[in-house]
Amino acid sequence: MDAFYGLQVRMKFSAVVSMRSDPVDPALFVRNRAKLVEKLKPNTLVVIHANDITPTNADGTLQFRQNNDLYYLTGVDQEETVLVLFPDAPMEADREILFVRETSEHIAIWEGEKLTKEQATKVSGIKSVRWVDSFEDVFHTLAPMVDVLSLHTNEHPRANTIVETRNRRFIRACQERYPLHRYERVALSLQEIRMLKDEEEIKFLQKAIDITEAGFRRVLKFLKPGVGEWEIEAEYLHEFVRNKSRGFSYSPIIGSGKNACALHYLENDKICEDGQMVLMDVGAEYGNWNADMTRTVPVNGKFTPRQKDVYEAVLRVMRAANGLLRPGLGPIEYQKKVLEIMEKELIGLGLIDAEEAKKQDATKPLVKKYFMHGTSHHLGLDVHDVSPPNSDFTVGQVFTIEPGIYIREEGLGVRIENNVVIGETENIDLFVNFPTTVEEIEAAMAE
Repeated sequence: MDAFYGLQVRMKFSAVVSMRSDPVDPALFVRNRAKLVEKLKPNTLVVIHANDITPTNADGTLQFRQNNDLYYLTGVDQEETVLVLFPDAPMEADREILFVRETSEHIAIWEGEKLTKEQATKVSGIKSVRWVDSFEDVFHTLAPMVDVLSLHTNEHPRANTIVETRNRRFIRACQERYPLHRYERVALSLQEIRMLKDEEEIKFLQKAIDITEAGFRRVLKFLKPGVGEWEIEAEYLHEFVRNKSRGFSYSPIIGSGKNACALHYLENDKICEDGQMVLMDVGAEYGNWNADMTRTVPVNGKFTPRQKDVYEAVLRVMRAANGLLRPGLGPIEYQKKVLEIMEKELIGLGLIDAEEAKKQDATKPLVKKYFMHGTSHHLGLDVHDVSPPNSDFTVGQVFTIEPGIYIREEGLGVRIENNVVIGETENIDLFVNFPTTVEEIEAAMAE
């Protein structure tokens, strides 16, 4: 009976892996670990823990979301996972160790089957896999052998660190037990590695974007006056999930009329009215990689002359920004140049006076009244993907390009956002198949 039961749950697990999204080639994670090892100081031990399962209220929890640095190095999307790297270990079996949660019949009944050691090896390419219950003993055997402990922190400049993570708890425990070791920050090396995308990553990003396109085209046919913003959200979610996405890569913004001028509008609870534009900032997740799209379209399917003028001004800025987003330029200079292009468009729209622009305070540019956010950010496993601060643009990076014009006095906000790969001779637009121009959008809405 036990043997039969074990076969059944293994079959169930295998089916889940193959059906939800395409499997990631484990060679990706092998390459990623090799890149990290190249950056380590001699006699260093790296430890990275999975994220916690986050509680809500009573006995509720949020859906588990893996630590993206751990996923980037292992491909394991399971709680209570730990990666240990010790490249200079005397024994080969100790140079890469993956710890995963041991399953049981009770766990299989209530939560579903967890990875076996063999499955963990297949996913990650790591030969030495052990149960997580043995981690403490193994770590305290290896730690005295090393000079440097390289531990994990979230060093994204906009990270909210109020909640203490499993990695932060581990750092505190390590420093108490091994106060004389040297400590390093593995996050810095991972930022440098992760900002350059592997072909396998771009394949999954493109799939997430293709699913997002399917959702967008579905909404263009669905949208009409009287539709609720939440109904648009539901149309996207339906299309995403039916295409094997786990859903939105971030909380969707569906803002009609003046709501489009609130950058982080999340209520999505108003009726889309005739004559309004609706801004949709949404993206699908696929295999843990994320799309990030914004499109702004007329609720009734036809742009007014003013809406068309504003939309095409934003589109010109986006295209110009794509030409600027090239190797060798840094983000500060890039944003400055984009603001200069946007200023000319705002003058053309009658929103900024040309003479006043000549006399403006350089620290408070007039353009910021109508375009107040950054133009681009890295994209990958995180929607706002990690990178070293202010590093120059490089071939192989993936960026969003998302200028916008927000005219609160007119209740009109327009943002257009594509995702591109910086290429050798020109950028590769991963949104090439999307309806983007006024004519393309109107034609798609009329189908």
